[in-house]
Amino acid sequence: MKKMSQTGFGQSAEVCTSADKWALLATLTEAAPDIGLNHRTLSVLKALLSFFPDRILPEDAGAAVVFPSNRSLSLRLNGMPESTLRRHLATLVTQGIVSRQDGPNRKRFARRYGIPYGFDLSPLARTAQSLRQAADSARERAAHLTALRDRLALLRARLLEDERLSPDHPLMEQIRLTLRRKAVETTLRNLIEHVEPLLSAPPPRPCDTAKMSGRDAQNERHIQSTNKNKSVNKAMPLELAQEETEIPLENVLRHCHEYKSYFPEATQSWHGVCSVSDQLHGMLGITRPLYMRAQAKLGIKATAAVILAMLERMPDIRKPAAYFQGLIQRFDEGCLNLNAMFGQQKGRKLSADNFWRR
Repeated sequence: MKKMSQTGFGQSAEVCTSADKWALLATLTEAAPDIGLNHRTLSVLKALLSFFPDRILPEDAGAAVVFPSNRSLSLRLNGMPESTLRRHLATLVTQGIVSRQDGPNRKRFARRYGIPYGFDLSPLARTAQSLRQAADSARERAAHLTALRDRLALLRARLLEDERLSPDHPLMEQIRLTLRRKAVETTLRNLIEHVEPLLSAPPPRPCDTAKMSGRDAQNERHIQSTNKNKSVNKAMPLELAQEETEIPLENVLRHCHEYKSYFPEATQSWHGVCSVSDQLHGMLGITRPLYMRAQAKLGIKATAAVILAMLERMPDIRKPAAYFQGLIQRFDEGCLNLNAMFGQQKGRKLSADNFWRR
């Protein structure tokens, strides 16, 4: 046993150089897939490196020995189970990243004389050159895969742009799923070789549309006449709609006072009324598209007046958005009198239900 305790372990290095342990760990991380290491094994190696006091790892056998217990390693690894820790330590030893020499009682400890029992990290320094080569190869392979993925994505975009294949085509769906996953080089090359001939062929000619006859049958041309006196065209300018639904400003200011609770400094002009309406319609639950639709039909000023009138009657309106949409529908049907909402006659109750037939 005394003879065994004095026997050195590890491989002798022909050239004695030094290397930064953290730089070696970063290099090993890039080359890990080729070596057969995962991130958990690298975490265990990082914990072992943290027990070595110096930053530079020597290449001499037995010159970089650490001897932490499994409990200490587990605590430094945020409570990794001991069974998992032993498995990853065995992987490091099997791959030749570290060397292991236990004491006679299968423990790891330091000795006053001779090499301590524990894990020797010098093999990591001795394999630095091969690790750098493996990392360079991994970077080149990753760059090559990225170029293939970019080329395949470009080909797919060209197919969609030229309308050679529809988005729901099986080949397009296969390309989409491949680009979302971590595909190997062979799969990417096969797809590229299959897609490139499709782009080299002439683009498909658009099919000629048959001239439709004038018969009143299904799927034939449709002629619709619009009564312009009954509704307002959606494409009509806002200025024209405002002229058709003009409301006196005095009536609006005389009958609408509730908005002053929110905007006490609002100007007594159409500009101020429209500005207040732009900020109030969202508070009433009226969406912006519906509000803009009303402006296109009723006009900007009339829409603002309707919003202020609705605010006066909010306790009686359960669904303001539906109520507002109903007003627009009444206007399209030609049975809405906006001026009557503001009680032109003295003593008339303010109500949006006053409508008339045109």
